[in-house]
Amino acid sequence: MNLITRDIDVALLRTFVSVVDAGSMTGAANAQNLTQAAVSQQIKRLEDLFRDQLFDRSQRQVRLTSTGQRLLSHAKRLVTLNDEVWSAMTAPEFDGEVNMGVPHDIFKPFMPSILRAFSKACPNVNLVLHSSPTSTLLEGLHAGELDVVLTTEPMPGKEMLLADSLVWAGVKGGLAYSQNPLPVALGHDECAFKEYALQALSAEGIDWKLSCHVGSNDPIVALLEADLGVAPFMAHTVPEGLEIVPYDRLPGLPPFYINMYLKAGMNDPATLELAQHIRAEFASRYSAAA
Repeated sequence: MNLITRDIDVALLRTFVSVVDAGSMTGAANAQNLTQAAVSQQIKRLEDLFRDQLFDRSQRQVRLTSTGQRLLSHAKRLVTLNDEVWSAMTAPEFDGEVNMGVPHDIFKPFMPSILRAFSKACPNVNLVLHSSPTSTLLEGLHAGELDVVLTTEPMPGKEMLLADSLVWAGVKGGLAYSQNPLPVALGHDECAFKEYALQALSAEGIDWKLSCHVGSNDPIVALLEADLGVAPFMAHTVPEGLEIVPYDRLPGLPPFYINMYLKAGMNDPATLELAQHIRAEFASRYSAAA
């Protein structure tokens, strides 16, 4: 038995999804800059195509019928695929190499989704990643060795991506914070957080001992997971399995900022495209993003 196939107008599916998301025909019309009559007409065309109602119109609030519920996930996939194809086919061609620097403590929390999106948009660009303390990365930027750099700094830069709190973190339910002297895990001497963490402890007269002094996050996280110390982190970067130690147990720490810098005079299209991906990611995830 041969099944008769028909092409589905993605615009109709987009309107259908918009009605579901908005909760009303009026809301969908506003979201898509259409008249309510046009939205109703498109939904009617889709219902005629599938020969069944997609919405229960007997109630004041628009609700999906069983057929509408079956269609919804498929419609979302088709709309998403349509947009991906359009983006891929209309995006400018980028190539070349971009050198990017990111401090190790913010690499895992922020970079995977940015790298994934940039790789899809610019598959021919060779993105070379460098991970070092902020001071080292800025030196590389000023020397022309890096094209774009993310930093963690106690002051907002010209392009601030996120304002955050510096906090103490330890394992969930742990007791390391109550020990005397306090076991503290720190990055190496160029760690941006070290000076402020030790100043806060000194101001409160808290005796401390160094429990870990390394240049990457993994050993620090492992030590904290064993409840053998506490460490300063930006609040949005506290690793899974750890938690923020309340300020009534340890002294407060100052705010910190994630800033972005581009090499002076930068006009390379691929680097500028990467910067746009970074801005979009932070803007979509955090209301405090610039």
